[in-house]
Amino acid sequence: MDTIRIHNMSFYGYHGVDASERDLGGKFYVDVELGLDLHPAGESDSIEDTVDYKAVYELVAEIEKSNRFQLIEAFAHRIAESILSEFGVEQVTVRVRKASVPLGGLIDHVEVEITRAAT
Repeated sequence: MDTIRIHNMSFYGYHGVDASERDLGGKFYVDVELGLDLHPAGESDSIEDTVDYKAVYELVAEIEKSNRFQLIEAFAHRIAESILSEFGVEQVTVRVRKASVPLGGLIDHVEVEITRAAT
């Protein structure tokens, strides 16, 4: 299986458990790894034989702006399930990072990684 990676898509969203997170918002970063056979695209040099990166970005952006998740786990899950159903890849790994998490101390970010496969 081959891999396409899209790193560090950046969004300002209103996701979180605390009401202040949902009111004030914060920065979120998303990576996706798409597992599929890229041999046909390598042979044909045609976008029809691969996944359109712009379409993946647009899907992730639409999920982010159309929802207010409490958990980044749910955000990552929705992205993974949507990519699997929309693009027909064999496997997807999604990482969602959230900056400025109110944990009572200084941290860079919290990250969730999930992997889902086509059934």
